Amino acid sequence: MDNDIIKLTKESMENTIQNLEKRFSAVRAGRANPASLDGVMAEYYGSMTPLKQLATISVPEATQLLIKPFDRSCLGAIEKAILAANLGYTPSNDGETIRIVIPALTEERRRELTKQVKAIAEDAKVSVRNNRHEALEMVEAEELPEDIEKGMEKDVQDLVQTYNKKIDEMLKEKEQELMTI
Repeated sequence: MDNDIIKLTKESMENTIQNLEKRFSAVRAGRANPASLDGVMAEYYGSMTPLKQLATISVPEATQLLIKPFDRSCLGAIEKAILAANLGYTPSNDGETIRIVIPALTEERRRELTKQVKAIAEDAKVSVRNNRHEALEMVEAEELPEDIEKGMEKDVQDLVQTYNKKIDEMLKEKEQELMTI
Protein backbone atom coordinates (compact mmCIF):
# COMPACT_ATOMS: atom_id res chain seq x y z
CA MET A 1 0.00 0.00 0.00
CA ASP A 2 2.83 2.38 0.82
CA ASN A 3 4.13 2.25 -2.78
CA ASP A 4 0.64 3.12 -3.99
CA ILE A 5 0.69 6.34 -1.98
CA ILE A 6 4.01 7.37 -3.52
CA LYS A 7 2.80 6.40 -7.00
CA LEU A 8 -0.43 8.38 -6.53
CA THR A 9 1.46 11.41 -5.25
CA LYS A 10 3.92 11.26 -8.13
CA GLU A 11 1.00 11.08 -10.59
CA SER A 12 -0.63 14.15 -9.03
CA MET A 13 2.62 16.08 -9.17
CA GLU A 14 3.15 15.05 -12.80
CA ASN A 15 -0.33 16.42 -13.58
CA THR A 16 0.71 19.68 -11.92
CA ILE A 17 3.75 19.89 -14.22
CA GLN A 18 1.59 19.22 -17.30
CA ASN A 19 -0.86 21.91 -16.21
CA LEU A 20 2.04 24.31 -15.69
CA GLU A 21 3.34 23.62 -19.22
CA LYS A 22 -0.11 24.27 -20.62
CA ARG A 23 -0.48 27.54 -18.71
CA PHE A 24 3.02 28.69 -19.69
CA SER A 25 2.29 28.02 -23.37
CA ALA A 26 -0.66 30.42 -23.18
CA VAL A 27 1.64 33.27 -22.13
CA ARG A 28 2.91 34.75 -25.34
CA ALA A 29 6.51 35.77 -25.79
CA GLY A 30 6.39 38.03 -28.84
CA ARG A 31 6.26 35.10 -31.23
CA ALA A 32 3.14 33.76 -32.85
CA ASN A 33 1.82 30.77 -30.94
CA PRO A 34 -1.51 29.11 -31.84
CA ALA A 35 -1.82 27.96 -28.20
CA SER A 36 -2.39 31.59 -27.20
CA LEU A 37 -5.86 31.28 -28.79
CA ASP A 38 -6.78 28.06 -26.94
CA GLY A 39 -9.15 29.76 -24.51
CA VAL A 40 -11.01 31.75 -27.18
CA MET A 41 -14.67 30.75 -27.60
CA ALA A 42 -16.78 32.04 -30.49
CA GLU A 43 -20.54 31.92 -30.83
CA TYR A 44 -21.46 29.50 -33.61
CA TYR A 45 -25.12 28.71 -34.28
CA GLY A 46 -26.13 29.82 -30.81
CA SER A 47 -23.52 27.93 -28.79
CA MET A 48 -20.06 28.88 -27.59
CA THR A 49 -17.51 26.82 -29.51
CA PRO A 50 -13.71 26.67 -29.09
CA LEU A 51 -11.90 28.49 -31.90
CA LYS A 52 -9.85 25.44 -32.85
CA GLN A 53 -13.10 23.58 -33.66
CA LEU A 54 -14.16 26.35 -36.04
CA ALA A 55 -10.94 27.00 -37.94
CA THR A 56 -7.39 25.97 -38.65
CA ILE A 57 -4.81 28.18 -36.98
CA SER A 58 -1.41 28.37 -38.64
CA VAL A 59 1.77 30.43 -38.28
CA PRO A 60 2.82 31.70 -41.75
CA GLU A 61 5.49 33.99 -40.23
CA ALA A 62 7.15 34.26 -36.83
CA THR A 63 4.97 37.21 -35.82
CA GLN A 64 1.71 36.30 -37.53
CA LEU A 65 -1.22 33.95 -36.98
CA LEU A 66 -3.53 32.93 -39.82
CA ILE A 67 -7.03 31.70 -38.97
CA LYS A 68 -8.93 29.98 -41.78
CA PRO A 69 -12.47 29.06 -40.73
CA PHE A 70 -14.10 25.89 -42.02
CA ASP A 71 -17.30 27.90 -42.57
CA ARG A 72 -16.80 31.49 -43.82
CA SER A 73 -20.08 32.59 -42.26
CA CYS A 74 -18.47 32.54 -38.80
CA LEU A 75 -15.63 34.96 -39.67
CA GLY A 76 -17.32 37.87 -37.87
CA ALA A 77 -18.02 35.79 -34.77
CA ILE A 78 -14.39 34.63 -34.64
CA GLU A 79 -13.15 38.20 -35.00
CA LYS A 80 -15.44 39.38 -32.18
CA ALA A 81 -14.35 36.49 -29.96
CA ILE A 82 -10.66 37.33 -30.43
CA LEU A 83 -11.29 40.98 -29.56
CA ALA A 84 -13.44 39.99 -26.57
CA ALA A 85 -10.72 37.64 -25.27
CA ASN A 86 -8.61 40.76 -24.60
CA LEU A 87 -5.32 39.16 -25.63
CA GLY A 88 -3.90 42.36 -27.04
CA TYR A 89 -4.45 41.12 -30.61
CA THR A 90 -6.05 43.10 -33.41
CA PRO A 91 -7.51 40.71 -35.98
CA SER A 92 -7.75 41.78 -39.63
CA ASN A 93 -10.49 40.12 -41.67
CA ASP A 94 -10.03 39.83 -45.46
CA GLY A 95 -13.30 38.00 -46.14
CA GLU A 96 -11.71 34.55 -46.28
CA THR A 97 -9.25 34.46 -43.39
CA ILE A 98 -8.29 36.40 -40.30
CA ARG A 99 -4.72 37.54 -39.85
CA ILE A 100 -3.29 38.55 -36.52
CA VAL A 101 0.02 40.38 -36.44
CA ILE A 102 1.61 39.83 -33.05
CA PRO A 103 2.87 43.18 -31.76
CA ALA A 104 6.41 43.35 -30.43
CA LEU A 105 6.53 43.27 -26.66
CA THR A 106 7.61 46.40 -24.84
CA GLU A 107 9.99 46.16 -21.90
CA GLU A 108 7.14 47.02 -19.54
CA ARG A 109 4.91 44.29 -21.01
CA ARG A 110 7.76 41.76 -20.74
CA ARG A 111 8.10 42.55 -17.04
CA GLU A 112 4.33 42.18 -16.55
CA LEU A 113 4.40 38.80 -18.29
CA THR A 114 7.35 37.74 -16.13
CA LYS A 115 5.34 38.56 -12.99
CA GLN A 116 2.39 36.62 -14.40
CA VAL A 117 4.61 33.60 -15.10
CA LYS A 118 6.05 33.75 -11.57
CA ALA A 119 2.50 33.70 -10.15
CA ILE A 120 1.63 30.69 -12.31
CA ALA A 121 4.76 28.88 -11.09
CA GLU A 122 3.89 29.72 -7.47
CA ASP A 123 0.41 28.21 -8.02
CA ALA A 124 2.11 25.04 -9.23
CA LYS A 125 4.32 24.94 -6.11
CA VAL A 126 1.24 25.36 -3.92
CA SER A 127 -0.34 22.44 -5.75
CA VAL A 128 2.77 20.32 -5.10
CA ARG A 129 2.64 21.23 -1.40
CA ASN A 130 -1.04 20.27 -1.30
CA ASN A 131 -0.13 16.92 -2.88
CA ARG A 132 2.48 16.44 -0.14
CA HIS A 133 -0.09 17.24 2.54
CA GLU A 134 -2.55 14.70 1.10
CA ALA A 135 0.16 12.05 0.84
CA LEU A 136 1.26 12.57 4.44
CA GLU A 137 -2.36 12.27 5.59
CA MET A 138 -2.66 8.96 3.70
CA VAL A 139 0.58 7.71 5.27
CA GLU A 140 -0.71 8.65 8.72
CA ALA A 141 -4.04 6.93 8.08
CA GLU A 142 -2.22 3.67 7.28
CA GLU A 143 -0.97 3.37 10.90
CA LEU A 144 2.34 1.86 9.82
CA PRO A 145 5.33 1.22 12.07
CA GLU A 146 7.13 4.46 12.88
CA ASP A 147 10.32 3.66 10.91
CA ILE A 148 8.35 2.84 7.73
CA GLU A 149 6.20 5.96 8.19
CA LYS A 150 9.32 8.16 8.53
CA GLY A 151 10.82 6.55 5.40
CA MET A 152 7.67 7.26 3.41
CA GLU A 153 7.56 10.84 4.67
CA LYS A 154 11.14 11.23 3.45
CA ASP A 155 10.19 9.76 0.04
CA VAL A 156 7.29 12.19 -0.26
CA GLN A 157 9.56 15.11 0.70
CA ASP A 158 12.11 14.00 -1.93
CA LEU A 159 9.33 14.03 -4.54
CA VAL A 160 8.33 17.55 -3.47
CA GLN A 161 11.91 18.78 -3.82
CA THR A 162 12.28 17.12 -7.24
CA TYR A 163 9.09 18.66 -8.60
CA ASN A 164 9.81 22.09 -7.10
CA LYS A 165 13.18 21.98 -8.86
CA LYS A 166 11.41 21.14 -12.15
CA ILE A 167 9.03 24.06 -11.64
CA ASP A 168 11.95 26.42 -10.95
CA GLU A 169 13.75 25.24 -14.11
CA MET A 170 10.61 25.72 -16.21
CA LEU A 171 10.11 29.19 -14.72
CA LYS A 172 13.69 30.19 -15.45
CA GLU A 173 13.33 28.97 -19.05
CA LYS A 174 10.08 30.88 -19.59
CA GLU A 175 11.45 34.07 -18.00
CA GLN A 176 14.46 33.87 -20.29
CA GLU A 177 12.16 33.37 -23.29
CA LEU A 178 10.09 36.41 -22.29
CA MET A 179 13.04 38.70 -21.70
CA THR A 180 14.82 37.75 -24.94
CA ILE A 181 14.16 40.41 -27.55
